[in-house]
Amino acid sequence: MYDLLIKNGTIVDGTGAARFRGDVGVADGRIVAVGEAEGTARETIDADGCIVTPGFVDIHTHYDGQVSWDQVLAPSSINGVTSAAMGNCGVGFAPARADKHDWLIQLLEGVEDIPGSALAEGLTWDWESFPDYLDALARREYTIDLGAHLPHAALRAYVMGDRGGDHLARPSEREVAAMATLTREAMEAGALGFSTSRTHAHRSRDGLNIGTLTAEDPELMGIAAALRDSGKGVIQLISDAYLTADDDFAAAELQLIRRLATTSGRRVSFTVQQTDDAPDRWKGIYREVAQMVADGLPVTTQVAPRPIGAILSFASTTNPFVVTATYRRIAATSASVDERLHALADPAVRAAILEEHAAFHASEGFIALITRGFTRMFRMTDPVDYEPDERHSIGAAAARAGADPAAFVYDTLLEERGRRLLYMPLINYARGNLDDVFGMMTGEHALYGLSDGGAHCGTICDGSFPTTTIALWSRGSKSGLSTPLEQLVHGYTRRNAAHVGWHDRGVVATGYLADLNVIALDELSLAPPEIVQDLPAGGTRLLQQPRGYRWTVKSGMPTFERGEWTGRTPGRLLRGGRALAA
Repeated sequence: MYDLLIKNGTIVDGTGAARFRGDVGVADGRIVAVGEAEGTARETIDADGCIVTPGFVDIHTHYDGQVSWDQVLAPSSINGVTSAAMGNCGVGFAPARADKHDWLIQLLEGVEDIPGSALAEGLTWDWESFPDYLDALARREYTIDLGAHLPHAALRAYVMGDRGGDHLARPSEREVAAMATLTREAMEAGALGFSTSRTHAHRSRDGLNIGTLTAEDPELMGIAAALRDSGKGVIQLISDAYLTADDDFAAAELQLIRRLATTSGRRVSFTVQQTDDAPDRWKGIYREVAQMVADGLPVTTQVAPRPIGAILSFASTTNPFVVTATYRRIAATSASVDERLHALADPAVRAAILEEHAAFHASEGFIALITRGFTRMFRMTDPVDYEPDERHSIGAAAARAGADPAAFVYDTLLEERGRRLLYMPLINYARGNLDDVFGMMTGEHALYGLSDGGAHCGTICDGSFPTTTIALWSRGSKSGLSTPLEQLVHGYTRRNAAHVGWHDRGVVATGYLADLNVIALDELSLAPPEIVQDLPAGGTRLLQQPRGYRWTVKSGMPTFERGEWTGRTPGRLLRGGRALAA
């Protein structure tokens, strides 16, 4: 008898092979039959008219705090993810001395837009060292499996104290040796890898650059050598190489990535996106990565399947008017979101904010785009259109109405009792279409990632990336570009799983972990995000519901049925890599 039998589905098995019709039988958490599965089962799912895929593997999330208080781990879990890697971008909560708890909270609040009040109330801090942190996770149960990177910023502060938060401070030889020792200790305990950040975009709540920003070779190669010595783990990083217009700087960062791969001998992945200031930089990076691979180095890019888009609203974190003194005062003094919205609807407040906004000028960068990029602001549709046309922008509507665009945006944000959401593609949309995203996604040495599940709670809502990957690109962009479904599923299953060393999942075949999705592909889409107040201390976040997932199965147990949690929590901590059972 099977524990679970999925009947009559179209199986897309995760290997990239052609789809086929068949059944999947599950026993003891593993797949035991594929094709024709005869016999009875304790639970049966009729997958007629649906595709059956492996559970998705998200290699770029930030649930490091959320794991303390939440078993469900949405939005990843509701978007078909059954295994996730967290601790990316060099930020996390271990190792952590007691006197650094508040500092780490401020860092994550700034870098990843996770409410500090929620972290302060929700984090249990039943750990100090990184092995302690893994032990704490191992005592908990979730809807998905989780692995954790050793984050550079936390490691640096643990070893260097206050100096670790200063990116201009250099560790002594003794401190580098201590970092290397702790890295080996973390790998032996089951760390998935090591992560670091080299981007100016990552700042603490107080606006200070992340301490790892300009880390130099003695520090980085000391840690890389520790990975080599352990023979375990991957390296994940973000660098400003993709966004700079400075050729020499980009070349230097790519040479650093080469040295990390050479010294460690481990797989390395790093963020590649497209910005308005350097729209073709990604092409040069891809050429360099191809050369690294040709030289025998296991280097890959991590890319996103759609624009990285800010969600603008008066009820969340970001909008064009956050730069004004009046708005900041109201946001700081309002006891609730409703009180803030009531104040913003006052005509006198509106007039003051618009006057201050008119006097504010940012010459370039994301601030300029958020405050003045009216032709990149769009009302969110249902389902969400992630390839919007400038002709449908708020700026274009203001022009047609003969209205001041800032005033038009202000009034638009007051719609729906002040809870109107606008979508603003900031990254990966320099040419107003997804052609370059397609180029990045279909690169030979690219991984699907960057969803940031668990982070950017009030600004970005990209934990739904797996759904966009499958839905949008299997049907095709507005330019007519598409990717076969089999390759898309492969990218979010076996390929990602293999990169982080999880060889026991990502394929619908006998012997593999029974992590599965049953999806009505024709229905697969995303509703607009909602602002929900479900974080500790009453914190708010954006949460986006997908449509089309009939069931998600984790280790043989249905965890979600038509988007609703079944109450089951078969997910566990994953320590390091996983071999396929004999």
